[in-house]
Amino acid sequence: MSDRLLVAVFATPVASFLVRYGKDLGYKVVLFEPDGARATDVETGLEAVTTVPELGPDADVVVTDHDRPELGDVLKAVLDRPTRWVGVLGNPRHAGPHVAALKALDVPDHDIARVHRPVGLNIGSRTPPEIAVATLAGLLADRNGRPGGFDFQ
Repeated sequence: MSDRLLVAVFATPVASFLVRYGKDLGYKVVLFEPDGARATDVETGLEAVTTVPELGPDADVVVTDHDRPELGDVLKAVLDRPTRWVGVLGNPRHAGPHVAALKALDVPDHDIARVHRPVGLNIGSRTPPEIAVATLAGLLADRNGRPGGFDFQ
């Protein structure tokens, strides 16, 4: 399982739990925080980078803050790589700001469609650890070809 990579984008409370729990699930974890000043506010022992890390078909990328001004640039850089899965946290009842940000950068619609939103299983999560659990459970279900939830057909 060590060939799996989880990249949490932006230093947020949710990102802290994603990388902590992701390690326990066998992911190699990286925090990508383009703002070097914010990158220092992370857990001890966590790899934090200020540029997009090497991403391949084993990489799952979760953007943990959809309000950051660099959202479009970050997503465009991620979508230029052959990642397995890309998602942006956010309330599904609101339009995702990533769509407009990517369109403004002339990202093709087929690449914009690669971005999952909402992410994770619908468990009613509200707190950062709950959001991280729901997100990781959704990634595991997707990797294993399962729908998630309680329907075992």
